[in-house]
Amino acid sequence: MILVTANEMQAMDRQTIEDFGVPGMVLMENAGRGATRFLLEQFPDIGNRSVAVIAGRGNNGGDGFVIARYLKQKGIQVQVFLLAESSSVRGDALANLKLLKPLQVPVVEIPDEGSFSDFKSHMQKLDLWIDAILGTGLKSDVTGYFKEIIDFINSLEKPVFAVDMPSGLNSDTGQPCGSCIRAAATATFAYAKTGHMVLPGAEYTGNLKVVDIGIPPHIAAAVGPQHFLITAELIRPQLIARPAGAHKGSTGHLLVIAGTAGKTGAAVMTSMAALRGGAGLVTLGAAESLNPILEGQLLEAMTVPLPESGSGTLGESAFGAIHQELAGKRCLAIGPGLGQADDTKKLVRKIIRRCEIPVVVDADGLNNMASAVKDFSHARAPIILTPHPGEMARLLDTDVSEIQRNRIACSRQFAVRHKVHVVLKGAATIVAHPDGRVYVNSTGNAGMASGGMGDVLTGLIAGLIAQGVSPGAACRAGVYLHGAAADSLAETIGPYGYLAGEVMNAIPCEIRKVLHM
Repeated sequence: MILVTANEMQAMDRQTIEDFGVPGMVLMENAGRGATRFLLEQFPDIGNRSVAVIAGRGNNGGDGFVIARYLKQKGIQVQVFLLAESSSVRGDALANLKLLKPLQVPVVEIPDEGSFSDFKSHMQKLDLWIDAILGTGLKSDVTGYFKEIIDFINSLEKPVFAVDMPSGLNSDTGQPCGSCIRAAATATFAYAKTGHMVLPGAEYTGNLKVVDIGIPPHIAAAVGPQHFLITAELIRPQLIARPAGAHKGSTGHLLVIAGTAGKTGAAVMTSMAALRGGAGLVTLGAAESLNPILEGQLLEAMTVPLPESGSGTLGESAFGAIHQELAGKRCLAIGPGLGQADDTKKLVRKIIRRCEIPVVVDADGLNNMASAVKDFSHARAPIILTPHPGEMARLLDTDVSEIQRNRIACSRQFAVRHKVHVVLKGAATIVAHPDGRVYVNSTGNAGMASGGMGDVLTGLIAGLIAQGVSPGAACRAGVYLHGAAADSLAETIGPYGYLAGEVMNAIPCEIRKVLHM
């Protein structure tokens, strides 16, 4: 599923009108008609409600005028509050505003605080609002009169139906710009916007419906969107169907380098998740003093004791043994529970520079690379990074709030600059690729906020790569299956309290669902 930015959507609109010859009036009509259909689905009792459209003077307001017309034609009483003088409305929006008069749809002009004050008490009595104030393209904070209006509507605590974009929401980042409408539902046009899908944008958007307004597919392709939603349909072609003669030697061998004293669980979870994702063989390498502990926890995976530089830690002296173990492996996962001793940093950096098979780097693997990110660009094989926001902040030498303000841009920036795949974990996990493409995950829930979830994801992605899935596709499939397994548990067990190990064990069921959909 394509996601678009405000600039991409504006380019598609412009090319459809100017190059393809579809009049803007037709696009606006299609938008308003489709939005009305969704509005009626969301509020089947709308005929018993007092309905108001609050509109700006631009095309978003024009869409709102079309909705008002369709509601009136269906016998629903609706009124329009225009946040401007009608003389300032232009183009297609003006044409649709004029169509309201013969239908006797009341249009109240409230262009300033004084006129708003005159109608405020009346507006407080209305119980369903259609937000057609600003739409997409907003870059700066909402201030002044529009902020007052948005805050007023939110204060009513009445349901709001947003047209294209909740007013005040940045359609690219999903961040509220000063003040933002909290919608119960949103009808957007042609394609969902990136801001609808990431947090907090998804919470302001509410239930989302994409309305087809007639943008030709070749125009969308020519604009070249770079953002996509990860769905079951997207990942299904990448999951490898096994022939009847498959055996453990043909389904991939993964090497995991993980664990230190007190953190052997991370190493075990990573190894087992790879097997749950379908890897044929997994070998876990850890400090030799930890090997007896790991052997007792792992039945299906193999272990290899590695020379240690300190009590339960790995250092540069283990590189030779690790290099030898890489023979015959298709992927390496490194980092979970590994520790951050100085000698461990040297080992991780050496592995990143010299490994010739794809490397999935997580947790302490990332922390050990934080001051040497330039080494990623010189790696001999694909590198996949799976940071949480704190780890991403360390890699970019910034703070977590900056990462969370623009998860998409931060992920893409790092992926392109350092030629790596970035899986930025969290709600609506972001997958950014070296070519600039960005994918937003559609699965997962807040119950995943518990220990071990990241270790499971690392093992799952690495296990998919070991089976022959390309690194980029493995990232996308891994985050989808990981979140889907948690979603299934949230439905059967409860919204939280399920464990990372339970998510791991649910992965095969999610693979089956995708393959047989």
